[in-house]
Amino acid sequence: MTDLTKLTLSEARDGLQKKTFTATELTKAHLSAIDAGNAALNAYVLVTGEHALAQAKASDANIASGKARPLEGLPLGNKDLFCTKGIRTTACSKILGDFKPAYESTVGANLWHAGAVMLGKLNNDEFAMGSSNETSAFGTVVNPWRRKGKDGKLAADKLVPGGSSGGSSAAVSGSLCLAATATDTGGSIRQPAALTGTVGIKPTYGRCSRWGIVAFASSLDQAGPITKTVRDAAIMLRHMAGHDAKDTTSVDAPVPDYEAALGKGVKGLRVGVPKEYRVVGMSPEIEKLWEQGIAWLKAAGATIHEISLPHTKYALPAYYIVAPAEASSNLARYDGVRYGLRVPGKDLVETYENTRAAGFGKEVRKRILIGTYVLSAGYYDAYYLKAQKVRTLIKRDFDTAWDKVDVVLTPTTPSPAFALGEKTGDPLAMYLEDIFTVTVNMAGLPGMSVPAGLSSQGTPLGLQLIGKPFDEATLLRAGQAIEDAAGRFTVADAWWAKRPAKAAKT
Repeated sequence: MTDLTKLTLSEARDGLQKKTFTATELTKAHLSAIDAGNAALNAYVLVTGEHALAQAKASDANIASGKARPLEGLPLGNKDLFCTKGIRTTACSKILGDFKPAYESTVGANLWHAGAVMLGKLNNDEFAMGSSNETSAFGTVVNPWRRKGKDGKLAADKLVPGGSSGGSSAAVSGSLCLAATATDTGGSIRQPAALTGTVGIKPTYGRCSRWGIVAFASSLDQAGPITKTVRDAAIMLRHMAGHDAKDTTSVDAPVPDYEAALGKGVKGLRVGVPKEYRVVGMSPEIEKLWEQGIAWLKAAGATIHEISLPHTKYALPAYYIVAPAEASSNLARYDGVRYGLRVPGKDLVETYENTRAAGFGKEVRKRILIGTYVLSAGYYDAYYLKAQKVRTLIKRDFDTAWDKVDVVLTPTTPSPAFALGEKTGDPLAMYLEDIFTVTVNMAGLPGMSVPAGLSSQGTPLGLQLIGKPFDEATLLRAGQAIEDAAGRFTVADAWWAKRPAKAAKT
């Protein structure tokens, strides 16, 4: 039988509809793959095998009775930022301990109501704060890809899968689920997708409900999928999105049939290329890939236009004021009193101090301190208020650009995947990983990363598409054109594909 874990989401959907295999068989295949490979990747922090098999059994009954739902029987991974009713949710932080929510996130509920199967909870940077998935309380996630040396042999060093949704990107790339939920505050869907050869789309702010997702920065956070293909991203997004009265930032707008839009091509599409994204220090192979992407879209019938987004250079510093400020406010609720970890002290204040010191990791503590500082009396106007003004200017740049173009094409990341530990001692270098992605969050726009090539060392590289508000359909069309030209990138020739049946712990 075909290895069911190697199927795309759409292929698995078609196979289930044709009754080539059952939802139980599909789910068991993925649970076996997790059992064999998760020790090596550390993508899952909790495997919900019994829960998944019960869902699969119900899906088989629905298929047999002709009552199949759109995602019936398709096994997914769920980022540990999404609350799951009665199932441990920690945001990969010690401070939440063994917290089991009494409710399901709206995005999760949408997927399960559509028939999807949850395999388990996926690793992420603690409270989504990180670009490499090295800040998780459950340990680092390993990218299924490895670099090749000049002799063509695989290097021994392990690579990061990107962050914060590194568990999602590694699990999808490593065939430990068909697709995965993820969140994006400054690039946390698109950057991991680029580093693992997967597709990641961050929808327009307000397209997917934030209700039941552990908050990092409320005006920036947005849920989206990481998938194997553009078509799979279209399928996932349609069922993740939708208005939710429980989320005041959720927009009441129709959700299109994104998959149906894929066949329309890009003839006549106006593609913008921002000159400000040609930054100093960018890898030559990233720049070459960008030019290749432009050529692919032009060959498919799109027209190319140089545009200017002059306030781009201020996006990263402004983001690292706004995001920590909102984080310091959101994370104030973790005090050791109501739920999660509690480290007693001689009085209430000391209990707060002890709990937060023990419960939060180094990166989270650092961002809380930065956020508290920029919101404090005497500094609010100088930092936070000014950053919000810059944010408005960034949005205006894009508003002006939309008069000339329909989508914008840029690189997703300034470099390929780097080694574990390579940038942990240099916070600035780590923050620069988001240089091409944070503008999208600051402006509330949809953005998408599509795998477009391999680096000189054989690791994935991605191209980013940025779209008009609530025009994810056009993004997906353009992404499909790039995917058609570039082909799919899988780890078939890497250590991961050649691993023994039962992977050894790394």
